[in-house]
Amino acid sequence: MTGTIWAGVFVGAAMLALSAMAAGAAEPSAAERAAIFKAAGFKAKGDKYVRCEDDVTMSYSPGRIEMEDLNADGTAEAWVKEGSLFCYGNTAEFFVLLTKQANGAWINILESVGVPMTLETKSNGWPDIEAGGPGLGKFPVHRYNGKDYVLKN
Repeated sequence: MTGTIWAGVFVGAAMLALSAMAAGAAEPSAAERAAIFKAAGFKAKGDKYVRCEDDVTMSYSPGRIEMEDLNADGTAEAWVKEGSLFCYGNTAEFFVLLTKQANGAWINILESVGVPMTLETKSNGWPDIEAGGPGLGKFPVHRYNGKDYVLKN
């Protein structure tokens, strides 16, 4: 029993450390958040941002933004994610990856149903991204071509 408790404490601490590392970048301002959501195709609905119109079921989670510098250029990219079994099937998650241009505009460089996972392999200084989900099969991998992400396999 004690081993189980310590294992739970260790796992919880590890998850907290990982989410702190993933956050890595400052939270965007309210105006920046609105621009990011708009570029990702989300609409304001009350105090939430939605893309999927299923915002009433138990599986629904509204749009959220996670900032991460994927190409090590000192500027964070924005992951915009939303969850819904109704809209996205068993995977239950949709994501959009945006990058900020020199003029301040956010552009979509990848969107997919799935749970994004950055891989160790890189192309043009950007990590390959796997769009995972339930099951044990091979998941699609996207590779950066210098402009946006395209399906690798």
